[in-house]
Amino acid sequence: MTLDGTELPRCPRAIALAMRPLPLPVLGVALTQFARRVTDSHPGLLRRLGPYAQRTVLIDPTDLPFAFWLDPEAGPRISAHRRHRAPAADARIAGPVAALIGMLHGRFDGDALFFSRDLTIEGDTEAVLALRNALDDAELDLSEELIRLSGPAGALLRRLLAGVERVSGLPLHRDDRNGGFA
Repeated sequence: MTLDGTELPRCPRAIALAMRPLPLPVLGVALTQFARRVTDSHPGLLRRLGPYAQRTVLIDPTDLPFAFWLDPEAGPRISAHRRHRAPAADARIAGPVAALIGMLHGRFDGDALFFSRDLTIEGDTEAVLALRNALDDAELDLSEELIRLSGPAGALLRRLLAGVERVSGLPLHRDDRNGGFA
């Protein structure tokens, strides 16, 4: 359930199917590099985790063909795994990718998502809460971070992401005063 009470968008099946053949080790390396660049730009993010930086979290977008294992203390490090082969983690947060990204971007309320059962949290819930609070404080916009790191291709990527967001309904940007993608 979104902040305005509407149903959560789901990742279009065609997008999820197109992601199935992605080489997971390569995806993990790319996500780790991206996460490290983001934390370099937002150094307080990992510090904000405090003792929970030592906890691993399995982020499980249930409408995608894989889950992400996050180890904040390792720089951070992210690895991608088929859901049935994911390593054990101290905590797991699962739900549609729209819920996970929308919560990160401040577009959906995490408590409402949890109580409406759109999100499931297992294991060390305090670690998940610490991660959520650290991400909230950083006010990240993953699309803008990716665009910033894309150099000259950033303008093209901005248009591509805006189109994907428009067609899919997925909350790919932080919705604040700038109104999203310019």
